[in-house]
Amino acid sequence: MAQPTTNRLLAAAKDIWEGYLQHPFIRGLAEGSLAVEKFRFYLLQDYVYLFDYAKVFAQGVIKARDPAVMRAFAAYVGNILNGEMDIHKGYMARMGITQRQAENVRPSLKNQSYTAYMRAVAAEEGPAEIMAAVLSCALSYEYIAKWIIKEYPKAAQHNFYGEWVRSYASEEYAKDNHELVRLMEQLSDGYTEAQLQRLEDIFVDCSWFEGTFWDMAWDMEM
Repeated sequence: MAQPTTNRLLAAAKDIWEGYLQHPFIRGLAEGSLAVEKFRFYLLQDYVYLFDYAKVFAQGVIKARDPAVMRAFAAYVGNILNGEMDIHKGYMARMGITQRQAENVRPSLKNQSYTAYMRAVAAEEGPAEIMAAVLSCALSYEYIAKWIIKEYPKAAQHNFYGEWVRSYASEEYAKDNHELVRLMEQLSDGYTEAQLQRLEDIFVDCSWFEGTFWDMAWDMEM
């Protein structure tokens, strides 16, 4: 399937995404040298982030007119709350963190800024714009994890960080992302240049926010 819109978005954010691969947090994951307390901070911030991320998808259900699109957005709400969060819950169990403790974590200011931006897009704009807002998070994790496995082949077997790497580099995760890309192309079909530029702006903004999330995790910044 041709994916001109997604390719345009990825090209626009190329420099930002390449920066992820140089980030000390990502390099620490790849090398297995990341301090556990930094990962713990990241994990809990990402856990509370996912609740707002799911709410953005839920707005897609509200905004969509096509029942098939509604079902697709709804399915991703379930995938996030009952699938991706399993990665976090596995690590939480290993670190002695209860679900209740995690759900009471206060999101950092950078976390709040990121989710507020996505939720504003979801509240004010349409399904394609919502997809542009969520896509950078989903695709960049696959991009990072597959790069780690390529450049650090032993990373997937690391006794602590290997689970994170394997999960986001998995075929199952890639399959879910493929469906998101398909939906992005469907929703943006027939868009004008001005509308496509808006999608690009949203995607680049969210890619930038992804970078600030890694900064926040590395600095353990509230």
